[in-house]
Order: sequence, then structure tokens, then C-alpha cells
Amino acid sequence: MQALRRFSMKRIAIIAAVLVAALILGRFVVWPRLSPAGSGADGALVLYGNVDIRQVELAFRVSGRLDAVNFEEGDTVLAGDVIAVLDTAPLRDGVAQAEAEASVRRAELARLEAGSRSQEIDRARARVEELDANVLIAQQTFDRQSKLRDSGYVSQQAYDTALAALDAARKRLVAGKKDLALVQLGPRAEEIAGGEAGVEAAEAAVAQAQLRLGDTNLIAPSDGVLLARVREPGSIVAAGVPVATLALTSPVWVRAYVDETDLGLVVPGKTAEVFTDSAPGKPYQGQVGFVSPIAEFTPRTVQTPDLRTDLVYQVRITIDAPDSGLRQGMPVTVKLSRPTVAD
Repeated sequence: MQALRRFSMKRIAIIAAVLVAALILGRFVVWPRLSPAGSGADGALVLYGNVDIRQVELAFRVSGRLDAVNFEEGDTVLAGDVIAVLDTAPLRDGVAQAEAEASVRRAELARLEAGSRSQEIDRARARVEELDANVLIAQQTFDRQSKLRDSGYVSQQAYDTALAALDAARKRLVAGKKDLALVQLGPRAEEIAGGEAGVEAAEAAVAQAQLRLGDTNLIAPSDGVLLARVREPGSIVAAGVPVATLALTSPVWVRAYVDETDLGLVVPGKTAEVFTDSAPGKPYQGQVGFVSPIAEFTPRTVQTPDLRTDLVYQVRITIDAPDSGLRQGMPVTVKLSRPTVAD
């Protein structure tokens, strides 16, 4: 009788162990296959993910000596705040030099556009009159030498000298008249166009110098928290070398993954609830903003139906009203309502 009782107890223990094993098998093997992404008690589609880590390495576009860093690590920074400043003295000198060069170019253009002054025209006209008088004197001298040569009172050399002097005087008169015409016409159109191009180049140099001066201020591109001060005041920094690291706080994105079998339930614009482990009773409202068109964690070639069920796609959820309770890298649970029959 005692042996029969021990045998019955052993059979009950074996049966209980088999039932427990069946429950465990159903929970971890069968149930996940029936619901790959998971389901909540209310039938919602459950996804698991993390708050996106979004950081910016801030650097100057110009090199120089770091003059000041205005924030400490952990400080809240607003978009437009000046995080750090370079020594501006060398670049201020560059702006002054460029502005002086632009002033010279503008003055040259104004001179060209104004044309010749009346005094310049009068001087050119007086020069023509002088040259005309010289031609007259040379002509009279030549005429006398010509008559005397015919009478035999002067040599052939004296005659040739008078002829050459007359020819030179006439040529100088022609050149003087051309100079007067040029003065009266003023600068050529090509010269004015060249002057205008010179002014544009000088003004562009001024704008570039001013831009470089403005780049001595390191501006926060968005709201965030300063994670690190990579350089301290007094350091000589090169262009593009990070000076500070900023963690962006807006917008806040959650990155999760959905199985291929549930892909049709996740569409951009669909509302979602996001839960954190630290405050499970305080869900954040959001909406699906992006569903990746490319599968991940899967072989390049899908050969069997079993492999097709392992496809996952990245999903991004944008939080509507984030606060300090959502921190970058934090694991979260995302719930999306499943469509009803009426839907």
C-alpha cells in the first residue's frame, strides 16, 4: 500500500512537470510565433526600442585662439545661444583692410563714370593750339629755306632739316588732336565695366571678411544640453576641430523595430503611446514619422517562409510633448492600437 502511494505521487509529479514544461514552451515558443511583435492586454501592437541619441560636434569654421566658453557641462542651451567665442582682433583687421580696398575701387569707378573734367579738356585743347602754332612756324621756316635753296644761298642740308621739322610738327599736331578727342569722349565702356567688376570683387571680399568675423561666434543650432567642453579658453583651435558636444533635446525620436508580419499595421502618421520603465504609468503621446523601406537583420536572399518571418523594419516615432523624463538611449515600450473590424 505504501509503495502504491509513492508510485501515485511520482506520477503526479511527472504530470505536473510536463504541464509546466508545456506552459513554458507555449509562452516562449508558440506565443511569440503567433504574435511576433508582441501584443498588450488590450490587443495593441507592442514594439520595443530606444530614445534616439542625437548629438552634434560643434566646431568653428575659422581657426584662431579660443577666447571664451560660455557654458559648463550639463547646462541647458537654447537655439541661437553663443556657446564659445574666438579672439576677433585678427579678423577685425581683415574686415578693415577689405573695406579700405573696396573704397579705393569705388573711387576709381566714380572717376571713370564722371568722365573727363573740363580742365582736362581745356588743357588738351590748348595743347592742340600750341601744336598748330608750331606747325605754322615750321611751315614758314621751310618756305624760306626752300626759296633760299632755289637761289643757291642755303645748302641742301639746311633745306632737309627744315622739311623734317615741318613733318614732325604736323605729326605732333595730329596726335594732339586725337588726344583731345579721347579726352572729350571720356573713358571707354570696357574701362567702366572693368571698374564695376573691381568694385564687385572688393565688396565680395568685404562680405567674406565679415562672414569670417561672424564665424568667431559658435552658435547652438538647436535646444540641447552641453555634454562636453572639448577645448578650454586659450587653446589654439583649427577650423573644423570640435570645441563642444551638444545633445539635442528637440525633437525627440524613438527608434523601434517591427516584424515583417506586422508591417502593414505601422504607417506614417499613426498615433502611438510610449512607456518608460521609470514611469510606466505616464505614457508619452507620439506618432509614427518614418518606416524604413529596407529590411534589417535578415539574409540578402529570402529562401523559405520561415526566414521571411524574421524580417524587421526600423520605425521612428516622434514624441509630441517630450520632457526631461525621456533621456537619450533610454529603452522604451511603444504601443500602437490595432485596427478594429469597423476600421
